Amino acid sequence: MDSKPFTEPAARPPAPVKIVIAGGFGVGKTTAVSSISEIKPLTTEAAITSVAAAVDSTGHVPAKTTTTVALDFGCITIDEEVKLYLFGTPGQDRFGFMWQDLVHGALGALVIVDTRRMDDCYPAVDYFENAGLPFVVAVNMFDGSLGHNLEDVRWALAVSDDVPLITFDARQKLSVRDALLAVLHNTFKKARAQAGAGA
Repeated sequence: MDSKPFTEPAARPPAPVKIVIAGGFGVGKTTAVSSISEIKPLTTEAAITSVAAAVDSTGHVPAKTTTTVALDFGCITIDEEVKLYLFGTPGQDRFGFMWQDLVHGALGALVIVDTRRMDDCYPAVDYFENAGLPFVVAVNMFDGSLGHNLEDVRWALAVSDDVPLITFDARQKLSVRDALLAVLHNTFKKARAQAGAGA
């Protein structure tokens, strides 16, 4: 008879899921990653110079003194099965060459929108539509208010009805969590639809 004590099998670590957080300059990407990350987030913030201030639209964010020049990184364990790895993109077009590397291997994206500066959000929406990566559009509630009706936002961004459009507050951990869960649900929904179409 084997006298070795019974040991529980080692717990399987949660599956890693890569999510990209994108949007225009100053929409709240760094804030969202910092609000939710269970580790100290990695940020690549640099001071906004007078030259950069002349290029970037800072009128609606006059208190902003730094900007992401490479990426933001953080992670959050959703449950024992899923751990999200969050990659925030730089918002300015001149850093767009980095997007392809940041998006590689991602299962979905959260596109953050500031309705005061809708034009800044078009490149991110276009990018994910062309890449075929499932995404959710999240309107950041600056000052706790919504400047436009969500259907007006959908029309302005020209996103189809199958793209979820939500509101959230990048400063609030639970609000960011709910936005990320919306990304997961959307990704899984589209994966099931594609699997069903191929059956």
